[in-house]
This record gives sequence, structure tokens and C-alpha cells, in this order.
Amino acid sequence: MHLIHVYGKKYERGSNWSEPEVLELLQIWSDVPVQTELVTCLRNQHVFNRIASTLRQKGINRTGDQCREKIKKLKLEYKQKTLRSARYYELMERAQSNRSAAASGSTLPLWSGSVANQVIGLAGSETNPNRAGEILEIKTEVMSSDDEAAGPPEMLYEFGPVDEEDEAGAEHKHAGPNTDEHAEMDGEQGNAHVICSPSDCSDQNMTGSSGAGVSPATAPMAMRDGGSHGDQEGVSGSFHQRKRRRVVRGGDGELSSALAGYLSWQQTAEERFLALEEARMRQEARAEERREQQEERRAKQEREHEFRLMSMLTRVLNSARGTEDQSATTSRDMPPVPSSSQTLIPNSAKAVPNMLWGDQTPQNSPYLSRRGNSMLLQQGILREGYNQYHANKHDEISNPHGIINLGTSENKLCFDLLQKRLSRPDMLHIDPAFLQYHDWKGHSFLREEVAKFLSDYCHSPKPLKPENVVVMNGCGSLFSALAATLCDPEDAILIPSPFYGVITEDVGLYSSVILHHVPLYNQLTGSDVRPFQLTVEKLENSLKDAKKEGLNIKALILLNPQNPLGEMYSSEEMTSFLQFAKMHQLHVIIDEIYMLSVFSETDTFRSVLSLDGLPDPQRTHVMWGVSKDFAMAGMRVGVVHSENRDLVQALDQLGAFHGVPGLTQYQMAQLFRDRDWLNGEFLPENRRRLREAHIFLTEELKKLDIPFLHRGAGFFIWADLSKYLKEKTFAEELSVWRCFLKHRVLLSCGQAFSCRSPGWFRIIFTDQQHKLQLGVQRIKNALEELQDSSMLETRATDKRDDGSGTARREDAKTIDECKDQTLKTSSVQTKPDTVHIKAEPVSLADESIVILNGQSGIRSESLDSLIGTLRQQIRSSDWLEKHKPELAAGKDPTQLDVFTDLLEKARK
Repeated sequence: MHLIHVYGKKYERGSNWSEPEVLELLQIWSDVPVQTELVTCLRNQHVFNRIASTLRQKGINRTGDQCREKIKKLKLEYKQKTLRSARYYELMERAQSNRSAAASGSTLPLWSGSVANQVIGLAGSETNPNRAGEILEIKTEVMSSDDEAAGPPEMLYEFGPVDEEDEAGAEHKHAGPNTDEHAEMDGEQGNAHVICSPSDCSDQNMTGSSGAGVSPATAPMAMRDGGSHGDQEGVSGSFHQRKRRRVVRGGDGELSSALAGYLSWQQTAEERFLALEEARMRQEARAEERREQQEERRAKQEREHEFRLMSMLTRVLNSARGTEDQSATTSRDMPPVPSSSQTLIPNSAKAVPNMLWGDQTPQNSPYLSRRGNSMLLQQGILREGYNQYHANKHDEISNPHGIINLGTSENKLCFDLLQKRLSRPDMLHIDPAFLQYHDWKGHSFLREEVAKFLSDYCHSPKPLKPENVVVMNGCGSLFSALAATLCDPEDAILIPSPFYGVITEDVGLYSSVILHHVPLYNQLTGSDVRPFQLTVEKLENSLKDAKKEGLNIKALILLNPQNPLGEMYSSEEMTSFLQFAKMHQLHVIIDEIYMLSVFSETDTFRSVLSLDGLPDPQRTHVMWGVSKDFAMAGMRVGVVHSENRDLVQALDQLGAFHGVPGLTQYQMAQLFRDRDWLNGEFLPENRRRLREAHIFLTEELKKLDIPFLHRGAGFFIWADLSKYLKEKTFAEELSVWRCFLKHRVLLSCGQAFSCRSPGWFRIIFTDQQHKLQLGVQRIKNALEELQDSSMLETRATDKRDDGSGTARREDAKTIDECKDQTLKTSSVQTKPDTVHIKAEPVSLADESIVILNGQSGIRSESLDSLIGTLRQQIRSSDWLEKHKPELAAGKDPTQLDVFTDLLEKARK
């Protein structure tokens, strides 16, 4: 039997299918007759042609190829569970059940129409004794691509003997180069000789694609790729191909077995094809993701370019009018406000402080890991403020208009005492051991002196042992090392808030340990007797909340005296906290770095080490350092005492990364030994100066009617400035913080310490008297500006309400409302364990000194240099053309002359 098959036209990709069209297609395709015919026929293109014809009768113009490709796509999505509609799933499941029923309900393939009848007749011809020795030959007419759309080709059935020589010649003519790969069976045994190409027989290969990639050798039937069968005939564009099949009369079992084997192979091919399609879709998804990332980076670069242009323009404008503004500086040390005739960008300084946009905003680096980029982008408010101060420090001679730092907790009152003591000859001794590697826990002579020092000044009931002491380069390193040794990544530590904000970075950057806050409030609740009071009940509630969130709490951090509150815990309170930790098997890390900075004559500090017995000594670890009490923040020496020998040994392994230089260790040991200098000179004088500075600042705050916590320890005052907030939000608190910085005085806002109530600020008083006075004056100036802007906002709002008759709530800028707003108020996003600043555009203030990239006082740069840089930026962007400034109503048009001149110079 010869079966001649001809390819139809190539695969066509149709337009997108609508949902009603897909439903109609699935309804027809999933019917039992269609599924039965698809399961049992060798060539199913005519089935999809009839489906397309049925769709055309319903007004859906689709071809058979388009129907087949859509069904394949739907089958793939059904397998991947990505179908868009539940109705699709129902129809696909219906088709699957109908296909299974068709496969199991018949051993012989059931073709529709005349094809089915002829094949059934072929199977029944075995019973005709007169035709027993004859060979059945089936030929398929050559069909062009145009004919294919009309339906299946007609079958011609011829009975009679076939000349073996003629048949061999024909076979040689049409078989192609791989004829030897044909699996031919012995016709005398009643088996069939089958020649069939998988690319001709499988429905997916009928589309012209590469198919499922299954080798014909794996098929149960004897098959091979016939290559280019037959001759090419017909009109241009038609592709003719022939397929031959020889069947020796045999029983029903042989034909059924061959067809069942072919169907099994076809299923394998389909599964392989679906796997390849799935892989292709995954590759496309990854490529699309890469394209989106590239587009996002491009958009980000464009935004940054625009910000740089605005920064350069602002600097040029301020430099252009710098001479006149500088001469107008008042004795109040407040930046002057230019007259309206000088205003290019409308004045909104009194309403919204200037945003600190910089040229070098941290970005994700392609050279760093995810953890490295996390460190790069870590920008807390305390660090940002310190960077601004460090770039523009106040100096009476070289930079009198620099920033006064009342935000960083440093003791600057005792430099004369330290300079005199550190210059003595006994501090200049150099031993060879100081220049060599040492015990990473610290030199033995230093740890011995630390043990004696803590035993005396902490009033320990028994001498502390040197082997329980570890020395590292600062308490920040100690926090990091303790978090790494006591916690696993993603574990959590309880800490009462507000607290010193840098601890978040100390425990998180290296160790990926998070802080779970125990919120304290200024309002009294429950058994509280003072604001921001910590109780065991609050610890218990926070621990329960952490467990509900799925956090694994491993430790508790306590600061005593507390930073920023200045609170000191009594022995009874501390004992209750330690018992709570023991009950829940929590480590307790107690930071007592301000223990010798208690200046109140009525308050008494009690160290944890002074307790007669610790509830859980193996989980109690006490920290201290020389940064605060010895006014040596730059020496970087911190110590921890723990009776847990395993912890000490683990910290010893990290000491190589946090070691203290040998010369520094020697000098610290000398200071600890010199009790005459400590008790007779340094500590008493330090407390006296702390007390005087504290009295000065508290009196000034009382004059300004600013509430504050009156505590007798530490370097700071926790003050409530919430009455200067236009609304009780952290975004408004950040605006107030930036207003202080604009007046060149640095404070620390409450959100830097994770305070839950907006408006609280930490003010440092441990600076020289003249700097403290100047800082207070600048604070007053900033508060007056904030108060004036609040009054202007109230008047403007009242005026609008009276004029319109409706109460509108709008953001007040100043009396001169700007039309083209270039920046908007900055906002803050806070998380339970850290504070992140989300910078949004804010209104540019018309002020003589605009703070950009952490620097003010930029008039030192020449105007020509700034214009040259701006010209380069303008040439690479048309941003200025698109964002030409507009004047407020009633303004003199000549105010745009400066901008016009700059733009013309840039074009030259």
C-alpha cells in the first residue's frame, strides 16, 4: 500500500484571539466526535480546516493553521496552569476526558466519512478468500496549498497485485538518502511494511516547526525522515510531497498494534514539544525582565541628570547674586531673604525648608553584591546629618558660617585636660610588643587594668576577672560582634525605642540581625510614673507581638543611661528586666557607655555589675567604652565583660577584624592606672562642665517655652518641638530638621531614634560655650522662621476660605505662590527596625545659601566655572527648554534675564 501525502501551506500566525472566539474554538474542539477523529487519524489538518469552516459560519474568520496553533498554545497554558479563565479550564478538561474515552473505546482508528469506511473495508478484506494474496494499495492525490483549505484529500483505493520490481523502483525514487533506515518486516509472516516520516505524521510537525525533537528510531513503528519525497509539481508556492505505505494483508491485531504504537510515539512527541515551548517562554520572560531593568536604569539616569541640571542652575543663580546677598547678612547669623525684584524662583523658604539634593546620590553599583549595595544605600538620618556637618564644619576663623554640630554625641568640653595628660612622658613609651601581633581579645596588661577599673567604678561586689574581658575598637564593633555570635541571620533583638539609631546598622550590616522595637511613649499609660518609662509588661507585649510576626527573638539590648532619653534605671528595674530575660532565655546586652557622665548631684547610677547576683550571668554581657566618659570618641576603644567563656572565645575569633593598636592600648592602660588624675582632676571637672552646659541649654529652652525631659546623665536633652510642626507627621518633622540645617545648626530628629511620636529632637550641649551660644541663636532663628511660616500659612488659608466660601486645605508655600513647582516636600518612610529617607522633590527656596551635596558656602567657585559646567549639562539635555521657569502673577518680566543670559551663553 502506498500512501502519498502532500504538505499544505506554511504556518500562519493570526491576530490575537478574543475571549469569545477562544470559547467557540474550545467548544468545537472539545466535542467527542472531533476528539475521536483527532486521536485516530494520521493526518488531522482536515479536522482543523473543518473547525475553521465552522467558526467562519459563526462569523469568526480563522484558518485551520491558526486554529491548530491556538489549540497548542492553550494546551501549553493548561499544563502550566496559566489559563486566564475558569471556563477555559472546564473546556480543556472536557477535551481531555473525551480524548481519553476515544483512545480507550476503540482498537481501530475511527475516521469520519469515506476514509473510515474504506479502512474498515480494508480490515474486513482478510475474510475474502479470493483476495487473500493481493496487496492493497492506497494512494493520496497530490494536493496544493489552496486545496488543503477545502478539506482532506480524497483517497483512491486500488486492489490487485503490485509488481515488486516496479515497487522497488518507485521506492528507490521516493525514499530519499536514508532508505537503509527503513524498518521493513517480512511480508510472508503477515506483517506490514511501513514508511512514514514523523514530520509528516505528527500534528505538531505539520505546522512546519522543528517538531518535538524525538528520534524516529524511538518510535514503535518503523519510521524515518523521508527528506524531500517525490518531485515538486504544480504552481509556484505549492509544495508537493508524497508518502507511501505498503500494507500486506494481515489481521486486525497487526494494524491496531501499529496504530497504537504510532499514537504512543505521537504523545511522546507532543510532550517534548510542550517542554520546548515552556523553555522558550521562560527565555522570553527572562529577556523581557532584562529589558524592563534596562528601561528602569535608563529612566533613573534621566532623572538623576535632571537633578544635576537643577543643582547646577541653582548654584549659578546663587553665585550670580552672591555678592549682594553676602553684604546683607545680619548680625543674627541668619541667611538673608532677597527682595522680590531678585527672585527668579518664587520664595517658599519660609514655608518649606530646602531639600538636600546632592550630585552623588547613592545608587546600586554593578560592582557590588546585594549585601554590598545594601550597605552602600544605608543612609540613616544621623549619618546624613553628620556628613553634612563634616563637609562644612564651623570654624571661628576659616569658616564662621559653617554648621554648628549639636546633633552628634561628643564631649568637646575637656580637650585641654586630655591634651595635658596625653602629653606626659609616660604616654610616649614604645615597647616592641606594641608593634607586633597581640592577643586579639586585647593585651593582657590592658584587660587586667580594665577589670580593675570596672570593679572600682561599677562597684562590683567582687573583683572582676581579666579573662572575662574583651577589648575591641569601639562599642559599634562590639554590637556587631555580639550580634554575629549570639544570633543567626534574620534573628531579632528586642530594644526599647527611642534608642541610639546607629545600633540598627551595627547589628544589621554584617550579621543581618534585625531589631524589634519596644515602643515607649511620652503619655503615661498603665503603671507609668514618668514619660517613656520601660516596664516588664511592655517587654512581654512586644515579645508576644514578635512571635506572632514569626520573629525569633534571641536577645535584649538595654542602654543605661539611656540614649537619647538620659534615663537611668534603678537596681530594682534592672533586676526585673534581667529576670524577664532569664524566663524567656534571652541574652541581655547592657550598654553603660555613659556611666561616668552622670553630672546630677541628686541622681545616682547603679551598674549591672554592682548587683549582688545576676539572674542569668551566662546570658548577661556588659559594654563600656572611652568614647563618652573619657571624651575620646576618636580613640576607638570599647570593652565587654561576660562570664560566658564560649562567647569570649567566639569574640576572640573576630578580634582580628576589630583589634585596637598596641600603642593605643598602652595609653588607655596608663589612664586607667592613674587614679589620682581620674578622681582628683578629670572626672570631677568633667562633671562640673557637663552640669554648667546642661544648665545653660535648659534655661534657653525654658525661655523658648520648649518642653524637655530633665535628666542628669549623658550629653543631650530630649526636647519636644512638636508645636512647630504644621501637622503631626514624620514628614513635617524632617522638614523642621532640614530647616535647622539650613540655618547651619545640626540637631537629631526623633525618627533617627525610632521615636513613635513626631516632633522630638535630641540636642547636644557638650560643646564650647561660645559655640553652644551660637548654636542656640541659630536654633532660635530657625524656630522664628518656622513660626512665621505657620502664621503665613494660617493667613493664606483663612483668606482663601473667606474668598471662596469653602474650607479648602492646601499646602501653603508663602504669599507669593509659585506656578511651576520644581520640587515637593520630602517625606519619610519608617520601618519597625530602621528609618529610611525617601527623597521627593521639594520647593526650591530663594535663599542666599542653598545646601547642595552636603555643602553650603559655595560662592568660592567662580561664576565662569559654574557656567561652563552647566553648559556641558545643557548640551546633553533639553531639560531646561522643557522646564522654562514661569514668574508668579504680577512679577517683573526682567527677572528672567538671568536665566535667558545663561541659556544663551550655554548655546554658544
